[in-house]
Amino acid sequence: MKQLRRLELEAGLDHIRASPADYGTLELIVRRPAENEREALAEGMLDLAEGLVGDMWQRRGSRDKVIGSANLDRQITVMNARCAALVAQDPERWQLAGDQLYVDFDLSIVNVPAGTRLRIGSAVIEATSELHLGCGKFQRRFGWDAVLFVNSRTGRELRLRGMSARVVSGGAIQTGDKVRKLTDVES
Repeated sequence: MKQLRRLELEAGLDHIRASPADYGTLELIVRRPAENEREALAEGMLDLAEGLVGDMWQRRGSRDKVIGSANLDRQITVMNARCAALVAQDPERWQLAGDQLYVDFDLSIVNVPAGTRLRIGSAVIEATSELHLGCGKFQRRFGWDAVLFVNSRTGRELRLRGMSARVVSGGAIQTGDKVRKLTDVES
């Protein structure tokens, strides 16, 4: 699969920036049952304790914590589907990014600051301040230019590599579900 160069990736920014800001769509759900394994799901369950049910998030723990326990602020990772399509070049490769939810929705820090809640299906997630950046695995799968693109200043502002979140209200989700930003009254 061709890995795009930085200029080719940057040419896709306007399309990514045109993502819906208030009402979007859940395009893909990916469960990671074990290291380097991916299962694309038509539907799934988000749980307060487990995150995406059947995902390895909780079992894997966190390299960031001294005791190695799972980081609740990184329970779910959400990636903009337009960015995933751009870097992956093939819908079958989106899941290699390693995120659980892929949405056609503006995940920028301006649109979804930490603490913002999103309803997806019958579940609610909350954006956290935890950074999600391109790593060695992302680089091997999509190329060094893709890492530079998602980790750039613009990439961080738009959260091109993805957004970290936690589940605040568990429930069922399925591809095609609407993604909706909740108001303070609804939260």
